Amino acid sequence: MGKVVSIEKHSDDKVVTQNPWHELRNFTSARIALGRSGNSVPTKELLSFQLDHAQAMDAVHCALDIDAFIENLSHSNSVIQHTSQPPIKAQSKAADRFMYLQRPDLGRQLDDACWRHIQAIHRSASTPFDLAIVVADGLSSVAIQNHAKPVIEYLLSSLKEDERPWRVAPITVVNQGRVAVGDDVGECLQAQMVLVLIGERPGLTSPDSMGIYLTWHARRGSKDSDRNCISNIRPQGLGYEDACQRAIYLLKEARRLELSGINLKDRSSIEEEVGDQLDDKHISNFLIG
Repeated sequence: MGKVVSIEKHSDDKVVTQNPWHELRNFTSARIALGRSGNSVPTKELLSFQLDHAQAMDAVHCALDIDAFIENLSHSNSVIQHTSQPPIKAQSKAADRFMYLQRPDLGRQLDDACWRHIQAIHRSASTPFDLAIVVADGLSSVAIQNHAKPVIEYLLSSLKEDERPWRVAPITVVNQGRVAVGDDVGECLQAQMVLVLIGERPGLTSPDSMGIYLTWHARRGSKDSDRNCISNIRPQGLGYEDACQRAIYLLKEARRLELSGINLKDRSSIEEEVGDQLDDKHISNFLIG
């Protein structure tokens, strides 16, 4: 019988040499002040990194259950009350996830059948649309599954309270879609504005981050400089309410000024502080103005 060797238990304080600025970890999720065990990273930190990396990989490759998502969205009271028709299921020109990751250009356009279908919805509409909301899985279907519905419900409820009515098109949910696929939807529906909710590229501490992109008069070929972006929407980042308030501000200003992108500044937090409406000089540049 072999000799039994007892393994002495050591606390982390004795095994791991901490960095002097370890307390800064209380203020960020970034990987700082990991400490060291001998010449290596502590085992706990290595395992944490591997877990976060695996979750980020899963977020990229996990497919969105688009049918279940649309079914869930269709039963939302806000969606039923504030949109003219049930949500639309659409597909980009990327037929599957492998093609989506290898060919970003295909994810930016609707396939031909969906283009014709959405165009038919525009032709059957009695009035033109002010806003088209597009949901795309992007690079994190987990973000859409977790955050898209509550954000849409808050947005629609807030728009309903606006003094100037908003005519909202049926929500379009695009499988294997990228940001620019919203331009195709906007062109098909002839909507004044397009708001795209999309899963962002996962980080090692944020596999479920969602972004919102706003484009005035979106058409196929619109430039990235034509868009406004609100990113890192998740409970551990930018909260739903704060993100929606910023989006509502940008939507109202975009309709008032008939523009978006680099010429439309997000001054929502500034206006809250000063309490007065700022001037209309969104196109000025503070560096040269």
